[in-house]
Amino acid sequence: MNLNIENKNALVCGSTQGIGKASAIGLAAEGVNVTLVARNEDKLKKVLKELPNNGQSHRYIVADFSNPLELKSQLEATSLEFHVLVNNTGGPAGGPIFNAGLEEFEAAFTQHLKCNHVLVQAVVPFMKTACFGRIINIISTSVKQPLDGLGVSNTIRGAVASWSKTLANELGQFGITVNNVLPGATGTERLNEIIKNKANKTGKTMDEVAVMMQNASPAKRFATPEEIANAVVFLASEKASFINGINIPVDGGRTKSL
Repeated sequence: MNLNIENKNALVCGSTQGIGKASAIGLAAEGVNVTLVARNEDKLKKVLKELPNNGQSHRYIVADFSNPLELKSQLEATSLEFHVLVNNTGGPAGGPIFNAGLEEFEAAFTQHLKCNHVLVQAVVPFMKTACFGRIINIISTSVKQPLDGLGVSNTIRGAVASWSKTLANELGQFGITVNNVLPGATGTERLNEIIKNKANKTGKTMDEVAVMMQNASPAKRFATPEEIANAVVFLASEKASFINGINIPVDGGRTKSL
């Protein structure tokens, strides 16, 4: 299938590791000009060298998602001619929702929803002139089925999903789609942290916890970041032009709801 996205420009957030990095590499492999976004410049430089390049122009932006005003300032200092935006950032710390402090909700809301909104407001004007836009949010299967022990994450991911659906309704007339990719348990540093925390709380070994989590999926394994990125790349393409405002679980069948 020819995805027909050569020479498009993509802004990929949280792209120095995990799903963000895999998405950046996947888009670059399809001929997209990729701009990486993360807070660690050394890691950005390293990933920049790893991106497939067939004459494309790849670059990076250093930004800290704990500070939306700084992010906005960094965006205003660069070209904002992006056809694709991949909103992705690390999830909030785990724990029961009852024990969560107000500052945890505020920090997660800032990093996930406020910064997503800053990014969308920055890139949509160009998408409208181009009559082509793809906004893809990496969130969580918790928007369909809340996950135990991830109270703050469940709450904020749900807010992002509703924000995204509202945007899809508003922007669809301009040739801009807004969709959410919901990864299942995926082999990333985030997953390692979750496994470690569960092991500490239950007294089980990390291997035992990992097997238990794998068995929760019909696939009986974890996803790779590249498998999640494949969905991102397809949604970024012209072939996904009539897919808008939906949540796509990429979880091996773990989510029990339709």
